[in-house]
Order: sequence, then C-alpha cells, then structure tokens
Amino acid sequence: MKILIVGGTGLTGAHAALYLREQGHEITLMSRSKSQVPCLQTFPFVASNYIEGNVTVDDLKGYDWLLFAAGSDIKQLPEGESEASFFERANTVAIPAFFEKAKQAGITRAVCIGSYYPQVVPETILSNDYVRSRHLSDEGVRALSDDSFNVCSLNAPFILGHVEGLTVPFFETLVQFAAGKIEGLPLVAPGGGVNHISSQSLSEAILSAFEQGHGGTAYLVGDENLSWKGYLEMMFEATGNAMDLPVSQDEHPLYLDIFLYAGRNAVIEYEPDQSEISYSRNRIKGCIEEVAKAYL
Repeated sequence: MKILIVGGTGLTGAHAALYLREQGHEITLMSRSKSQVPCLQTFPFVASNYIEGNVTVDDLKGYDWLLFAAGSDIKQLPEGESEASFFERANTVAIPAFFEKAKQAGITRAVCIGSYYPQVVPETILSNDYVRSRHLSDEGVRALSDDSFNVCSLNAPFILGHVEGLTVPFFETLVQFAAGKIEGLPLVAPGGGVNHISSQSLSEAILSAFEQGHGGTAYLVGDENLSWKGYLEMMFEATGNAMDLPVSQDEHPLYLDIFLYAGRNAVIEYEPDQSEISYSRNRIKGCIEEVAKAYL
C-alpha cells in the first residue's frame, strides 16, 4: 500500500516508516521540514504543516492509507498564545480537518496516534487543555469513519525508542543523567509511575490497526507498567552506573509537573486489550539498553 505518514520525521513516525517499508509498503513522509537523518532521506517527502491547513485534497490523492503521528503538545506552544487557544487550534480543529481532506481524497484506511490520558485518566479531560484537545480531536477523527474510510486511533502511553541518527533531546539528557554526567541533578526518582511502550511495539500495533482495526474505535495500547524508580534504575544499569535510587515526592527536574497530566506522583497502570490489535510485549528493558547505547 501507498502510505502517507504525517509527522514522519519524529520518533514514532520515523520508526513506523522504517518498519512499514520492511513489510513491503511504499512510504511518503510529511512534516514541516525534511529530516537530515540519513535513513529518512531515502523516503519521498512532502513539506507541510497540518496546523496551517494548506494541504489540499489533491495533495492527498494517490495514497491508500494514512498514519497521523503529529499532534501538538506544550513544546510547540507559540510565545504569546494561551494553551487553550493553541491546543484547540492545533489539535481539536486542525487534526479532524486534515482527516476530512484525506477522506475526500479517497484514502481508505487511517490510523491516528493519540494520548492515553483521555482513556485511563478521564478526569484530566476537564482539568487539562492539552488532554481535552487530544480527546476532542480523537472523537472528531473517529466520527469520520464509515464504510469507505476506516479510521481508528491508537492511544499510547510514554513511548521509548531509537532510530539510527535521530536525536531525541529528552532521551539524550536522560541517558547522560543516568550515566552520572550531569552535575547538579539530584540522584532520585519521582514518585509514582506509568505505562510504557516501545517504538517497535507501537509500529507493530500500527500495522495491525491498518490491517484489522475496526473503524471508529479508540484502541488503548501499552506494554509495561513501571514505577519511575524501576524505569530509571534500568536506565542507570544500562549505562553501567547501577544505583538504588531513593524516591522523592518533590518535582523532578527531568519529569516536570507540566508534563505529568495526571499529577505528580500519580500511578497509571492498566492492561491493554489485544483482542483486536496485536503487537509484541515485554520490550522495555531491551529498548532501554538500545537507547542507552545510542546516546552514550
């Protein structure tokens, strides 16, 4: 199939592009600017910003499937604009509008990568502008699904992975922290914990959703429930700096409250339903070792 990946130069989109190509699909990447990562430069590329709405129906003709992995979060917030305004514009409005054009263009199947918060911590829909925008965009996208346009969403937890040559600044900082190379950061773990999924597992879930996902369905995906202490200690061990980390209830300098939408020290645990979407599990430790090796 000819697949367009929006957000194809980010970690999730890039990993999925490589994986889907390995399965025999033809991939085109779409993002604001072309990646300089060597393995991604081998893909056809379309420069566009979905938020601006400048993609036309004609631009989307010729593709069979669509993977959307480009939702906006606090890191893209423009200076001077409120979170509520930006997230409504960038997520609630722009994402379903893009899918509407994809439907008009004749794309038959689409998968949208969303956030797990609306499904596992639904009270955050009312308390957080970002989570609310992801919830509303997800509902708007899935409402477009019909017999000619099969749309489902994969709502993912914290994603961990590596694509050769692609630098994720947070992972780079996390590995340096675990290796003891950043002075001044307290050697502690945050309280609480969340579910994690590897890029490999998510890419497998994406292919499964394309092949057998039911239109209009929001699938909650995930792999391992880990405390932040357990997760970070695996990272410390992978860097050769094994340590028993004390747990602090204070705000952690790497896991700021602004990114923990369920609240500091919250525990988010669940078992994903894999009755319809299939993917491998128990990959987090190996993925941590891969990430540590890449950034060391």
